[in-house]
Amino acid sequence: MKRLLLATTITLFLSQSLFAKEEIPEQTRFESLSKLTKVIGTVEKYYVDDIKLEEIVNKSLKGLMQELDAHSSYLDKKSSKEMSIQTKGEFGGLGITVGMRDSALTVISPIDDTPAFKAGIKSSDIILKINDKSTLNMTLDEAVSLMRGKVNTDIYLTIVRKGESEPLKIKITRDIIKIQSVFAKRIENQKYLYLRVTSFDRKVTDGLEKAIDNNKDVEGIVLDLRNNPGGLLSQAIGVVDLFVDEGVIVSQKGRNPEDEEKFEATTSNTVTKLPLVVLVNGGSASASEIVSGALQDHKRAIVIGEKTFGKGSVQAVLPISKDRSENIKLTIAKYYLPSGRTIQAVGVTPDIIAHAGVTTQETGSEFKIKEADLKKHLEGELEKTEVKKPAKTEDKTNKKIISEEDVAKDNQLNTSLGILKSLIIMNK
Repeated sequence: MKRLLLATTITLFLSQSLFAKEEIPEQTRFESLSKLTKVIGTVEKYYVDDIKLEEIVNKSLKGLMQELDAHSSYLDKKSSKEMSIQTKGEFGGLGITVGMRDSALTVISPIDDTPAFKAGIKSSDIILKINDKSTLNMTLDEAVSLMRGKVNTDIYLTIVRKGESEPLKIKITRDIIKIQSVFAKRIENQKYLYLRVTSFDRKVTDGLEKAIDNNKDVEGIVLDLRNNPGGLLSQAIGVVDLFVDEGVIVSQKGRNPEDEEKFEATTSNTVTKLPLVVLVNGGSASASEIVSGALQDHKRAIVIGEKTFGKGSVQAVLPISKDRSENIKLTIAKYYLPSGRTIQAVGVTPDIIAHAGVTTQETGSEFKIKEADLKKHLEGELEKTEVKKPAKTEDKTNKKIISEEDVAKDNQLNTSLGILKSLIIMNK
């Protein structure tokens, strides 16, 4: 009887302990929410300025999202509307993509042929001030909002640039930003196709497929993703699928392992098996890193240039109001490349490191000629001294060709062409 009573007592004690453990998280949750409500009420009642409850809540949401990570944010009605405008591919602004790196507002990349690009803004520039307003403790969305404005109005960015002893103040005139995402050119005197992707909008995959189809006589392809800030995941997957027959392109993993989503290549979407090299730099981010990293993992391309930005997290825009006029942009997952590696805060390391700048060339090579050619060479030099009417120079700016002179000015491109030539020779 005593043993039965003791067993019953122990069972009752354990049951009470288990129920207590189950109640603790719910109790803690209630206490935390009560704390938040109390702080909001206290601010509303005692803050020096008369501040309305809605404004207090909005500020609380902004602070919460900012503390989570650099890419999560609260989008009020104004910010939600601006985001909708931006995704259409045409908007008023500077043509600059920015992100937070080590709590500093950092330029991921200027978009080609935009006011920021023409003003000389560079990848990895740190924006210290927007006009006279410091960017310290400023959210990413606040900074973007300040940089946008009416067309033909001026803005001053004070930037800190590596190698410069003092901050630079750069004037930029806002304009309508129209993004042409795909450029296709031929390399002069070579059967190489140069494909430049400036951002991953809805037209990229189709644009690249069309360019490849229109240049069937080429022997190799250069895919330039330098200063490409990213864009749509679907387009990144589509681009890789143009070159890869099968296998995982990218996977998306969130909090729960069972929610992992994999995106795979299909043979029917592959359009070319030509030798391929990919150009990247510190301004290549997000979708650019998925493309370059996936092609690298599949051994489908040689990646050349400099280490990429390292933005490999997934954000979802989730509505918090019935009419979807207010939203939160929340990091819900991370991208993983086919090999299982992440690019978040790590980036993609090129197979071959090549720095930007002019190609190093041997000086005096024009005089290294055979004796039999010396007289002819000197006659040619003599003709240069005679006064002649200047020859009409052909404008090549609108031609879809990259000249040898242009290649010589771009060390990374020149390096990629050398590697591409080697790949072509090996495949023969």
